[in-house]
Amino acid sequence: MNRRSFLNSTSASAALAFTESGCTNGDNKADNKNSRQKIESLAGMPLPELRKRYYADLFNEYLPFLEKHVIDNEHGGFMCNTRPDGTQVTTGKRAGYEGRGIWVFSFLYNNLAKKQKYLDVAAGSAKLLLKNKPVSDDMWPGSFTRTGESDSPPGRSVNADMYIAEGFAEFALASGDSSYFALAKEIVNKCQRVYDSPGYALNAIKRFPDSETGGISGIRIMDDWMLFLRAATRMLEQKPDSELETLASRCVDTIINNYYNNDFGLVVEMLNYDHSRFDNEIGQFINFGNDFQALWHVMDEAVRIKNKVLFDTVAKRLRHHIEVAWDDVYGGVFNVLEHVDENRWSLGKTHYAQVETLVGLLKIIEHTGADWAGELFTKIYRYVDEKFPQKQYGYPLWILGSDRMVTFRENATRIGNFHQPRHLMLNLTALDRIIKRRGRISGVFV
Repeated sequence: MNRRSFLNSTSASAALAFTESGCTNGDNKADNKNSRQKIESLAGMPLPELRKRYYADLFNEYLPFLEKHVIDNEHGGFMCNTRPDGTQVTTGKRAGYEGRGIWVFSFLYNNLAKKQKYLDVAAGSAKLLLKNKPVSDDMWPGSFTRTGESDSPPGRSVNADMYIAEGFAEFALASGDSSYFALAKEIVNKCQRVYDSPGYALNAIKRFPDSETGGISGIRIMDDWMLFLRAATRMLEQKPDSELETLASRCVDTIINNYYNNDFGLVVEMLNYDHSRFDNEIGQFINFGNDFQALWHVMDEAVRIKNKVLFDTVAKRLRHHIEVAWDDVYGGVFNVLEHVDENRWSLGKTHYAQVETLVGLLKIIEHTGADWAGELFTKIYRYVDEKFPQKQYGYPLWILGSDRMVTFRENATRIGNFHQPRHLMLNLTALDRIIKRRGRISGVFV
């Protein structure tokens, strides 16, 4: 498949100014000129109408389905192995999905609907997880029975534990129980120790079994840095912490300077232990779904520390990533570029990759009013609204993953409990802020 085919920066911390090679002051002025100081409509709708759509998707579509079919009110937690018609394939639970769900319902309670039932959902999942709290530097077991007994060994990846940390930190704010914040910090510190150990090697072995690197010892995955950054930023928004500041700064520097490949202007997924590049197919692998998330995570950190140069730099990178991943024939963004130089793509479409672009683009719109971001938001929102809702096939919710044309498959066996609700909630709260300011951009960098 042939398709068409951006920062030399030095930084000791995220707070330092970033400069983009090839981007002159004149370019920045041109970008500012093509920005609105007042946002009145998006996706062809006045902002209040778009907000109604987001609200309905969350409160009329998503939450009722989860309450009826996925949330386990008896034992706590989420039974995500469920079909579109509500049939449960299994009642097992996964540690990472529990951490995600705790965050979703805690954030919902903190920001959109202070209802006890939402807090109770988060509390039930937290209680379930604590039945298997690991000792020492072990990770949580990957999965549990419905009642919370472990049925798998401790995980090898920090991934699930970092979602648990993020969930516990948000639940601490919702419940007022500071012990969960302390536990979140404990998990983050543990995961850093494990991640920094030379033997931490994961994921690439399955995708590249015949690689010349063999066991690929000590591989570093960008997805993990993304999770560290998100947890650190959210926790620092609650209260200051010097260790978390150091972690956030380290994550930004690593994502911006190490994982970004200047030769082709994209964020790669995997590096060696010392952050040097792989000179084989592993160094050519791009996970756009993760890149979209990581880039808006950096933008959130830029907002927190009020670093406009960093925000603008990453906003331009997000634009470039979306334009490269866009399918000019059928619309939407592809999730995986298997090999950059060979222009070899995996043609599947995932829902999460689409909506992560919408989160990032609305952040750019809110803080800069950039016209290009509004245009991309409109194009992607309309595409998602046309292709992914299962309502047109007689079912609620959205298709999680499919082929290039987003063909509906009735035998899907999982309900997502993170990316779509996070997208809906983050964009709802962003729209609320914009509407409250009567369409004016945030002014956070003034």
